[in-house]
Amino acid sequence: MAEVGRVSVRDPGGLLPGGFWAAVAVWLERPQVANKRLCGARLEARQNVVLPRAEGWSADPKQEELSPPVRRMEEGPGPGSSSRAEPQEGTVCRGREEARDQLRQTQKEATLSPLIAGNPGQLGRVGGREGDFPTADLDSLWDDFSRSLEGSNPEMLAFLTRSGAESRPAAQREFEVVLRTVIPKTSPHYPLVAPRREIVMQDIFNGAVTFLPLEEDDEGNLKVKMNNVYQIQLRHCKEEWFISVLIFCPEGWHSDGILYPKPPWLGEELLAKLAKWSVENKRSEFKNTLSLISIMKYSKAYQELKEKYKEMVKVWPEVTDPEKFVYEDVAIATYLLILWEEERAERGVTAKQSFVDLGCGNGLLVHILSSEGHPGRGIDVRRRKIWDMYGPQTCLEVLPWFMSSYSCRFFVLPCCFFDFAGKYHRRQSKKTQYREYLDFIKEVGFTCGFHVEEDCLRIPSTKRVCLIGKSRTYPPTAEPLVDEQRTQYITSRRGCPVHLPGGKPSPSSPWVAAGCVGHHDGHRALDIRVECAPEAKATEHGAEVQVEGPWLPGFHPRDKAERVRNCATLPRDFIDQVVLQVANLLLGGKELNPRSSQNGSLKTWNGGESLSLAEVASELDKETLQRLKRECGGLQTLLRNSHQVFKVLNGRVHIRDWREEKLQKKKQPEAKQRPFSESFKTRVCWFFIHHPDGCVLPSDCCPFAHGPGELRPSQATKRKRPIP
Repeated sequence: MAEVGRVSVRDPGGLLPGGFWAAVAVWLERPQVANKRLCGARLEARQNVVLPRAEGWSADPKQEELSPPVRRMEEGPGPGSSSRAEPQEGTVCRGREEARDQLRQTQKEATLSPLIAGNPGQLGRVGGREGDFPTADLDSLWDDFSRSLEGSNPEMLAFLTRSGAESRPAAQREFEVVLRTVIPKTSPHYPLVAPRREIVMQDIFNGAVTFLPLEEDDEGNLKVKMNNVYQIQLRHCKEEWFISVLIFCPEGWHSDGILYPKPPWLGEELLAKLAKWSVENKRSEFKNTLSLISIMKYSKAYQELKEKYKEMVKVWPEVTDPEKFVYEDVAIATYLLILWEEERAERGVTAKQSFVDLGCGNGLLVHILSSEGHPGRGIDVRRRKIWDMYGPQTCLEVLPWFMSSYSCRFFVLPCCFFDFAGKYHRRQSKKTQYREYLDFIKEVGFTCGFHVEEDCLRIPSTKRVCLIGKSRTYPPTAEPLVDEQRTQYITSRRGCPVHLPGGKPSPSSPWVAAGCVGHHDGHRALDIRVECAPEAKATEHGAEVQVEGPWLPGFHPRDKAERVRNCATLPRDFIDQVVLQVANLLLGGKELNPRSSQNGSLKTWNGGESLSLAEVASELDKETLQRLKRECGGLQTLLRNSHQVFKVLNGRVHIRDWREEKLQKKKQPEAKQRPFSESFKTRVCWFFIHHPDGCVLPSDCCPFAHGPGELRPSQATKRKRPIP
């Protein structure tokens, strides 16, 4: 056996040893976090076992343990090891039985929490779904392996017990074994590798976890391989903690670069991550990714769809990032296709589900789902240029929406924090804004009578938690009562004119994917699952459209044409008035900045003071502020747009000093420098006209015209038409 890496761990927060087992749980359940070539893992069964007793074992728990000798794979100390405190191999170095009992209890609690609930040896479903891979009997697997340890495998037994378990009574020689399937990522860059199974053996008391790969013999039976066995250990000695990685048979280690990395990767990359995770006091608020569907099916389907629709990146006509949007929608479509496939299997039907995508935006998700055989349509209040590229088989419509059936289901991927009639306002400071909003959406779903499940997608977004409603909490006969409950819930939230799903049953029972449109961050928000009401068709009046109904009095959908709200369309005289008013506020200060005149003499120039945006806003009249609030960014955007006059840094407004700009220009490479005197002066200098001291720069150094006589319109070179 060989130690391939050791690192000392600083634990100022006192999180060890529990933090070590939390880190092990990440590597156990979500190995793709560390190894990007893996898709994930599925925990299938767990069981408590006791190793067989070997000859010469001592039953005295207080006897000092001795472990088999260990050699290093490389000369010198391992990565990150400390020469100040070398831990004794095979001992926890606690010194007192009470401390050992406390350690065991802490580790036990930290280890069992993420594992499968149920009876020992019982198959479970964590990180995947049944049916992905033929199930195995953990009891028989362990019995066969245990018998081999007693007979022909004393070296393996010594490796498993080198942490001191041989000197413990039976209760303390108990191990937790977990059967897991490691799933490689399907990729054209890597050779096709089948999922592999392994037994993970956790020595709770002594802080060690061993990974035993399984192989299939000629008769189709699984058994433990003697190579590619490695162990992760936690040790404490002389007030220092150490984590190390050991390999049972280094000369027989075979690396495929995917499921079995090279030993240096284990001793460096993995070990560094485990050490970091062990002392991070972070507990995720969300579930593991893809916890409700088959990881193996997802990995295969995602790669196929990515290859099938990758050409969309090359012809993307929108201004948004094609790489992000195309592959994000491919990932969402893959998730829905696997979810629907498993739903059909559960219900025993073959007809593919229909769907409605509300707020479909660019419509790519609708295009993919329709192309994969699911009848459906996308609805939005505004048409996109890319819609024309999909063809007639992709149904995309411009109209508002609302109405649903009892038999509908929903999938929602919340992105932007909105209530029924405006922005969502936080109510619980102890939660993150994202977690609180997700809980609000779950509350809405439950109030509407759905069993709401939560999952996490694999998409390039910080907001990737989805909520799914696949079934109702009440029978169809209770629809009137629940409808009244929905109405009361909406009424109880002030200013909520928009309704939630409810209404007459629909025989088609479609799924609905509704999109949050027009958001620059690109996150797809899939909203409440509904069916489009025929009477709710939009007209050409955009925002003038009003949808009436029991839950929709006076509802105004989003404008059909997106209005520019960056202050650029405000009247020029209004902008000039605000700029002059703010400049006068800043110039009211007493600070005077000296400048050099053309003949070298000093002249004072008032650079003004700096004020916070709040201080500036407090000096503006109410009507001006209201007008600015209707623009994105408001006052700050207007001042940033007026960059000739102002500089906004860290929330404070300054008069721009163009001497600083001149110095910055001198620092540029000569090839990029262009004298201001040679530039086309298409605008009059604001400082020359309005500043009490004039412009801080002489005319030949200023990029703007000092008077109308210097204005020179840009004479852009026109393209010459090619001679036919």
